Amino acid sequence: MQIKLYDSVKKQKCDFVSLKEKEVRFYVCGPTVYDHAHLGHARSSIVFDLWRRLFIANDYKVCFAKNFTDIDDKIIKKIQDSQNTHQGDVYAHLQSLTARYIDSYLHDMNALGVLRPDLEPKATQSLQSIVSMIESLLHKGYAYKGENNDVYLSIAKDSRYGSLSKHNQDHTKSRIESASDKLESKDFALWKGYKGKGDIGYESSLGKGRPGWHIECSAMIEQHLAYEDCEYRIDIHAGGADLLFPHHENEASQTRCATDKELAKYWLHNGFVNINGEKMSKSLGNSFFVKDALRIYHGEILRNYLLGTHYRLVLDFNEQDLLVSKKRLDKLYRLKKRIKPSLLCVLDIRNADEIHTHWGQYAPKANTEFLTQCLQALSDDLNISKTLSVIEEMISSANEHLDKNPKDNTFMQETAYNLVVIELLLGIGALDSTAYFQLGVDEATKARIESLIAQRLEAKKQKDFALADSIREDLRAMGIEIMDTPQGTMWEKQAH
Repeated sequence: MQIKLYDSVKKQKCDFVSLKEKEVRFYVCGPTVYDHAHLGHARSSIVFDLWRRLFIANDYKVCFAKNFTDIDDKIIKKIQDSQNTHQGDVYAHLQSLTARYIDSYLHDMNALGVLRPDLEPKATQSLQSIVSMIESLLHKGYAYKGENNDVYLSIAKDSRYGSLSKHNQDHTKSRIESASDKLESKDFALWKGYKGKGDIGYESSLGKGRPGWHIECSAMIEQHLAYEDCEYRIDIHAGGADLLFPHHENEASQTRCATDKELAKYWLHNGFVNINGEKMSKSLGNSFFVKDALRIYHGEILRNYLLGTHYRLVLDFNEQDLLVSKKRLDKLYRLKKRIKPSLLCVLDIRNADEIHTHWGQYAPKANTEFLTQCLQALSDDLNISKTLSVIEEMISSANEHLDKNPKDNTFMQETAYNLVVIELLLGIGALDSTAYFQLGVDEATKARIESLIAQRLEAKKQKDFALADSIREDLRAMGIEIMDTPQGTMWEKQAH
């Protein structure tokens, strides 16, 4: 299946052609770990998780990397603002703080069904490669030293600076600091010399200091992903739309100057998440942490909602739309509930290799037309609306068939394989259907429900139908609907 993607540099959809046959080296800019993950992080992670799954389904060998920025001005400020930090403990506090937020981020992404990257480099563990790249830039004359061990890249020396974002170089963007020792205000820091008490610095051949934000990704790519014999260092570089300039522009410039090669053949960017019509921003006070959302909604429900808007568009987050999208997920689980348990394929996906294995095992057994339509839609720059339309049509026609042929095991089995295709491609539909419709009910309430159901069963045995009806009404008042089936009394949490 030919994959088409929208390249942010060319500003058009292109046929994807990998640098090496059936291999993809894919790098995504990860979080700066000074706080918990927000919905912008969640959306970006889900978007590029979908891209990764699509490449695997198309039989590509994917090496997928996402970094952690664990040394940065924002992290240092958080340490300095802490009331319980004592001088001398700053490095231990840095490690403790960033480890805490990395663990929080990984927990949230796991809850959202995002596959762990193959590589998760950290800035503090990549200092040698960062210093080596800066030394190369100094040696080639693209970088220069300022005061107090600061090192800057002179963008005037890079004739192609701006070719990535087409952005005016006379900018005043974030993380391009003003400094008296710069030759030009638009030059950016590669290395920040140690400023004394309250700062953090590492000994190096450049002097004591720490890396600038932009150099980290370029150096990590060189260390972990770069092709040796290709005109580009990697196939795909990705991140949020806010990173295109200046971050990705500066990355591209550094790599071009240091290696005489372009950083990536394709650049992918996902759109913002807005809340109440404003771009999500901590400075606006409307950031919505993933951990808070997960207290209310299961990760798969959030994932289903966040993937439902095309990845390049702005997503206006609101709970009304989330509940509408949940109804779409409900339909999938209603169909899954109609399939005999013995025919369902229970997967336990823990990593990308298992996606590849399960795809080869189950996808060929799915309905050919359904499989082809799903792949065609996703391969067209992740056309999610078309993909979801194909899925809804499959669910509708499957229900119609089962209404007329409720014991058609052959059809049920094919439908079970269709559900596997959805799970592997989109990362939804993995839960047990009974458990899905009981989401949001705590263990104590579950125990009370089961007790009431047992009392109702005993009342029916005693032919006390008035009591049985009364118990049903009590359960309804709790927001619980019960269904008497040949397998016993089942219950579900009522829909909103």
